[in-house]
Formats: sequence, structure tokens, C-alpha cells
Amino acid sequence: QVQLVESGGGLVQPGGSLRLSCAASGITFSILAMAWYRQAPGAQRELVAAITSGRTTNYADSVRGRFTISRDNAKNTIYLQMNSLRPEDTAVYYCNVQTAKVDYWAQGTQVTVSS
Repeated sequence: QVQLVESGGGLVQPGGSLRLSCAASGITFSILAMAWYRQAPGAQRELVAAITSGRTTNYADSVRGRFTISRDNAKNTIYLQMNSLRPEDTAVYYCNVQTAKVDYWAQGTQVTVSS
């Protein structure tokens, strides 16, 4: 059974930091990449950051320099270190696992940036 377990969301003040993690288990296909997406109310889901099995990274322009994605291949876990958070970063953050056959999605974790 495939499981994607997210943790680390919550409420933080502007300028603060949060670290998200996503642990994947039960995936039998080769994992090509893992990523974080987010969806704010009334907006489309957008890519925040992605990392391949070779640790090549890609970031949305809006988060580059503030967010860092990393990966522990042995644990099939990715992390998203979010610094200098802004109110516009408020969204539900979703972990995504891309394999050669199918993509998997986690349930999402709420991140709220507010004073």
C-alpha cells in the first residue's frame, strides 16, 4: 500500500520558517522525482520545488532563494525548508512522487503565514 506521510505545516509569522517533510513508502516503481506543490484558495495548484533522484532541483521563481528542497533517497523522504515566509506563501502544500508509471499525491498540509 502506497503511503505519503507529510508533516511540518502550521501557522507562522511573516519572516518565519517552517520545514515540511514527506515520507513515501510502498512505492514499487522507480521514483523519478519528488516535489512540493501548493494551492492557495481560489488559485490553481502550482509547483513549488522539485528534486530528481540525481538531486537536480527546480524552484518556482516566487520561492527561489527562500525555500530549499532536499531528499534522502534511502528513506524516500523529501524536505522543504521554507525561510523568510510571506503571507502569499499561505496555501495547502502537497507532496508529489513521480514514477515511470504513475504519480502519487499526499493529502496536503496547511501552511499559514500571518501575524
